[in-house]
Amino acid sequence: IGVGLVGFGLFFLLFGVLLYFDSVLLAFGNILFLSGLVFIIGFRRTFTFFFQRPKLKGTSFFFGGLIIVLMRWPILGMLLEAYGFITLFRTFFPVAFGFLGSLANIPLLSQV
Repeated sequence: IGVGLVGFGLFFLLFGVLLYFDSVLLAFGNILFLSGLVFIIGFRRTFTFFFQRPKLKGTSFFFGGLIIVLMRWPILGMLLEAYGFITLFRTFFPVAFGFLGSLANIPLLSQV
């Protein structure tokens, strides 16, 4: 359920951006993304992830952008959310890029 909610959240976020920053789709995507994250790792771990002392700056920008999107200022809200997202998940990016680099070692996929 959690992975599906995160997937639909990302889909609605992308669709909202493609439709010239439609605030309803962006807000719905944000809510689905956050609820999917709660379903995947649990409420307590989600809360402790967002409210760690080194990540408070990213959390405030992310949730501030979410609130601004809900107030129907989608472009400014998405800019703030993007900065908060990058700040929050900064430590995860090297792991993700390392995983993507290892996909080149798969026999059938490396030929493509």
